[in-house]
This record gives sequence, C-alpha cells and structure tokens, in this order.
Amino acid sequence: MGKILKGTIYGLAVAAVAGLGFPASDAKAADLKGKTISWMIPFKEGGGSGRWARFMTPLLAKHTGANIQLKFVPGGGSTKGANLYASRAKANGLEVFGTSGSTQFPFLLGDKRVKYDYGKWRPLLAYATGGVVYINPKLGVKTAADLVKKNPAMKYGSQGATSLDLVPLLAFEMLGLNVKAVFGMKGRSAGRKAFMTGETEIDYQTSSAYLSKVTPLVKEGSAIPIMSWGALDANGNLTRDPTFPNLPHFAEVYKQVKGKAPSGAWFDAWKAFFVAGFPAQKFMVVPKETPGDMVKAYQDALTKVFADPDYLAQKDKKIGKYPQVTGKAAELKFKAATSVPPAAKKWVRDWLTKKYSVKF
Repeated sequence: MGKILKGTIYGLAVAAVAGLGFPASDAKAADLKGKTISWMIPFKEGGGSGRWARFMTPLLAKHTGANIQLKFVPGGGSTKGANLYASRAKANGLEVFGTSGSTQFPFLLGDKRVKYDYGKWRPLLAYATGGVVYINPKLGVKTAADLVKKNPAMKYGSQGATSLDLVPLLAFEMLGLNVKAVFGMKGRSAGRKAFMTGETEIDYQTSSAYLSKVTPLVKEGSAIPIMSWGALDANGNLTRDPTFPNLPHFAEVYKQVKGKAPSGAWFDAWKAFFVAGFPAQKFMVVPKETPGDMVKAYQDALTKVFADPDYLAQKDKKIGKYPQVTGKAAELKFKAATSVPPAAKKWVRDWLTKKYSVKF
C-alpha cells in the first residue's frame, strides 16, 4: 500500500520533476492583456469540470487582462475533446485544455479511443477534488452500511468503465453492492440527471458539482449522501474529505461492513487510481512546446488568483476545500496523475475485461 502510494504521488519528489523534461519557466512573463484565450472543457456544461472552469475564468481573466472563452466539447467520456485538442491546438499559449480524471484514466489504461498523449502537454494549473456518493431515499436506507446490508438492486449512470467512474465501480464491487452500470452518459451531469428522473438509484458527483447541484436535492429530501471517496493525509493515508467531514470515506465504510480494513491487490488498484483521479484530478494544460514566457504569464497570474480575496472568499463554497497549485507543484501532481504502478494497471485492465468485456 505505502509503496504504491509513494510511487504514485509524493514519493516521486525530485526524480519526478526532473524527469518531466519541461523547460524552466523563469523567463520574463509574456503580456496577455487584450489577448483571446480559448479554454476547452471536454464535458457538458453542468458537471464538475464546468463548475471549476466557470469559477476560475473571471479570476484568471482579471489577473491576465485576457478575454477567456470557454468551449465545451462533450463525448467519449472526454476523449472526444481531448483528441480534438491534441490534433488541433497550437503551441502559442492561447489555446488551453481542462483535463479530468476521466481524461487521465483512458490514457493510463490504454483505451483504444485515446489519440492524445499527456507527455506532449504541460500543466499550468493542478486541482485536487473529492467525490460524494448519494442514493434515492426510496431505497429505504440512510447510511452506506445499511445499504450494503439491505443490498437492493440499483442502477448507476456511467460515462464508461475506463473513465473516472472506474473508482466508484471498483468501490461498489468491493462493498458487494448490487449495482448495474448504465453506460453512455456524456459526463457526470448526465449521470446526475438520470438520478433526478428516477432512471438510476445511486450516483456520485465530484465536489464542485455536488456542492452546487446535489446539495439542493439533499435539502429537499430527494437525495441522501452516504460516503465520500476520502482524501490523503501527509503520509498517504485515507482520511475524511475536508469538504465533507461528517461523511465516512470509502475505506471506513468497508471496515464497518466487512469487519477489517481493505487490503490486497483489489484495494491497491483502487487506491492507485483514486490517487490519479482525485488528489490530482483536474489540470489546465498547454502543448509542451508552448514558449516559456507564456507559461510564466499563466503561473504569475494564477499565483495572484490564489491570493485574491474574491477567490479566497468563494473557493471553498464553489469548488471545495482542496488545494490548487501552479509551477513545480503542478508539474509533480501532473506526473502523479499520469502514471500508476504497473501491477495496479494490469489488475484493473484484467478486471475490466472480465467484468465489462473491455478490450484493450
């Protein structure tokens, strides 16, 4: 467990950063004032990525002086937009892309739809997030433990088995839940809408979308939160999500219902992909050949954003209590999110083939 985590995130340390091959961005920053920047998001507008981008856009525009235009390109669990960006984006610093765990996972797993290469991108911004699982009150339970005990048949709206939904799909099976995945959702917002119309009984949303879209459902009594995925402490252990401290995290629920802490190859694989999908989930990237002065312009502007009173006042409410970083810290997280231990990768690929007939 510890070795997998250290090899996936903080244990990368100096070797990870040195191996990125990015040129130093200590050049004088370019002037972005008056420029038009296109920011592509490979999902529909209502999901967590859209919420994140809409929160960041006016702040980034304020500190760059640029006109930032958001472009949403859903499809293929984000692979459509990623492929489009990879094939068309110019390395001029004016075309940026917002990735997510659902973009990372198909790349990590060798999904045949992937035509993009994270090795050809450079991160400007890295954002950690969390996720919350919630259920329909009609199931007649209020906690994850009671749900496992009752174990009713449920449907879950999924973007695809190799998307970020891999984390909940693995978790549901580890808990022994009777969940049938309904694939083809064009983002988590579509999964949420399927839940709201009664087509599915269990769903999860990343923190920003949960805060804005699901909290009202909880308040009106049409959704019950039962657990989070958790967060990582400084030693790489799962802890309660700081945005949802009253909810047990997945490993807590597992121990509660199974009588022992999760362990073994299954949990190692889950945790490796959890790390790649949540503590280092979303990135703003540009092509690797983007000039250093343009990269420096974004890094300087983002540093100012992080200290902006408007950002500090709204961030926790809008996107959650998770760090956003730029510069070397973002590059380290980028490395962590785009590499998982070979053993975990093989285990997950074998499981996906057996469970969902995924062919690689």
